[in-house]
Amino acid sequence: MQENNLKYYRREFKAMGTTCEIQLFARNKAKAGNAADAAIADVQRLEALYSRYKSDSFLSEINRVAAVGGSIHVDEETASLLDYAVACYEQSDGLFDITSGILRRAWKFDQGKLPGQSLIDELLDKVGWHKLSWKRPVLAFSVPGMEIDFGGVVKEYAVDRAAALCYAQGIKHGVVNLGGDIKVIGPRGDGSPWRVGIRHPRDKTAILDTLLLYEGALASSGDYERCITVNGVRYGHILNPKTGWPVRHLAAVSVVGDFCVVAGSASTIAMLKEEQGTGWLNDLGLPGLWVDVRGEIGGSLKPKPKSQTIPWADGARVC
Repeated sequence: MQENNLKYYRREFKAMGTTCEIQLFARNKAKAGNAADAAIADVQRLEALYSRYKSDSFLSEINRVAAVGGSIHVDEETASLLDYAVACYEQSDGLFDITSGILRRAWKFDQGKLPGQSLIDELLDKVGWHKLSWKRPVLAFSVPGMEIDFGGVVKEYAVDRAAALCYAQGIKHGVVNLGGDIKVIGPRGDGSPWRVGIRHPRDKTAILDTLLLYEGALASSGDYERCITVNGVRYGHILNPKTGWPVRHLAAVSVVGDFCVVAGSASTIAMLKEEQGTGWLNDLGLPGLWVDVRGEIGGSLKPKPKSQTIPWADGARVC
């Protein structure tokens, strides 16, 4: 619905290792600024809590306990994230596993070479959600040296929270974009949809498709940036927690849903399911768009043939 006298505001910031932006339509700069401030502060709060790069984060505290095979009481928000991770683990037949982040110790994508199988096997001994005990609010590690990583959940969760905080501040028209993970608060100020471009995973300048969104969320998963090519074979950063090796069937998956955290986990699970991923996504009933490693494009959002180019770095761009 169109509202009169709304003005456009945009705030760009850095968080969670990526470029982020909030675009809002509001009656005045103060209203837009208050909403953006609240949203950004919450994103920063979540990064401080759950970043594996910050030694004083709560996640690092959890992993220090995990290193010695201990147990820890967690707060309600962390418990809810763990519950969601369990649901994803079960939905994915164990492929979406927040204990698998430890495999990054083997995969050094800046070194241009493959890890040894012996190192992967050693790390796999410390991977597996089934090796933990989770009885709210106590998380216990029976195998010393394990760790957990909320990287596949927290950024998308932060997107949903940021959008909700903007809405609570009276913003009815806007969009939150954290490095290509997107939540639409409502249409643009004139009632028109937001145009969301999805980047092609093999061409930084090419648009795979442009979606028109009045509401909802979009998240993408794929080997956009962190990857290596060895002997003509591309190895991305999405690792199968059962084999320790990168997935090799799909190059990228984008999913549209009501919530970014659901769209994000669904796109990642589809990648992890390899050949069965597209069928699983279709059965889930969420609109999706995928590209496999051969360049074949499919999904319920499959675009019509066209040629467009745009310079960018993230998986999706909003305008």
